[in-house]
Amino acid sequence: MKILLVTDAWAPQVNGVVRTLEKTRETLAGMGHEVTVLSPAGHATLPCPSYPEIRLTLRPGRAARQVLQNGCFDAIHIATEGPLGLAARRWCRRHGLAFTTSYHTRFPEYLRLRAPIPLAWSYAWLRWFHGAAERTLVRTDTQRELLGQQGFKNLEIWPGAVDTELFHPRGRDALALPRPISLYLGRVAPEKNIEAFLGLDLPGSKVVIGGGPALDQLRARYPDVHFLGYRKGDALAEAISAADVFVFPSLTDTLGLVMLEAMACGVPVAAFPVPGPHDLVVNGGNGALDTDLRQAIFRALAIDGADCVEYASRFTWQRSTCRFLHLLQPASESSELAADDEALTPDPPSDPSCSPEACDNYPDQWHWSGAAPSER
Repeated sequence: MKILLVTDAWAPQVNGVVRTLEKTRETLAGMGHEVTVLSPAGHATLPCPSYPEIRLTLRPGRAARQVLQNGCFDAIHIATEGPLGLAARRWCRRHGLAFTTSYHTRFPEYLRLRAPIPLAWSYAWLRWFHGAAERTLVRTDTQRELLGQQGFKNLEIWPGAVDTELFHPRGRDALALPRPISLYLGRVAPEKNIEAFLGLDLPGSKVVIGGGPALDQLRARYPDVHFLGYRKGDALAEAISAADVFVFPSLTDTLGLVMLEAMACGVPVAAFPVPGPHDLVVNGGNGALDTDLRQAIFRALAIDGADCVEYASRFTWQRSTCRFLHLLQPASESSELAADDEALTPDPPSDPSCSPEACDNYPDQWHWSGAAPSER
């Protein structure tokens, strides 16, 4: 298939959304599909206020038109609600093309941290944006339930994945610091609630990997914390593997891909019992959830890293991308033009691991086998 992926989040940004889209494109190409990415790359942009690493396309309508009017795409997926996402949505609506969307970021909660904007207003706008899609892909069961309560329709699960060829247990010497080592990886920004971790009285060492608008301020405020900046590839995997516990203090993430990366490296996760962690972390199995983050960290330190590795091994990019592929909608057949939903399902790829049966059962394969749902 010829697939168009529209995203306002792309390199050089470093975050879970970008990694997800890059790996999905790579895996789709490996399956034999032709993937075109419409992103800010190659277009005139300006920095997003307070987030200069995020680039906003200046003439998104023209950029979208140049790609869409000549593309003849079999399927169109709009991954973000930014300028390019809006422009692609507008083009598809005007020309009767079906498309799917995905929900990666809890923007209403992010905005409320920065401005007195009621959640109801933000969710109303997002409901309008995604309401035109044939399907909206979400990352977890909890996120589907929460968005359903906000009136979103046609929600489908597109689970996360982790590259176990890169993220796997390695040596423990990459961080020559007093133990136990508590590690945070991610954007250093207010919405990540990172100070809930940095302010804790903990033994050993606290380490932060990543950058963001709050980096300089927090580095000055917490001189005892080791801020390592950005790392990627083997250097990142080695740093994660050297930690004793991975701390995820965010209250607003839809998934938290970094938690899977930590588990794949054999490092248990400590987090609050909120959406995202609630869907991936099992108390006593691969990490600990607690409203007291300090207690969650101490409990996670006692967990066997081998159990974390086993859990993360289920989340492969092949299977995640298979699920994504089977949720796409043929661009020429919107629900307004065709009534037979079965006829709208894309032809399955030749890889037997991507059979329709495997994809239909995909979400159920990720439930933790060692714990009952009540233990989550």
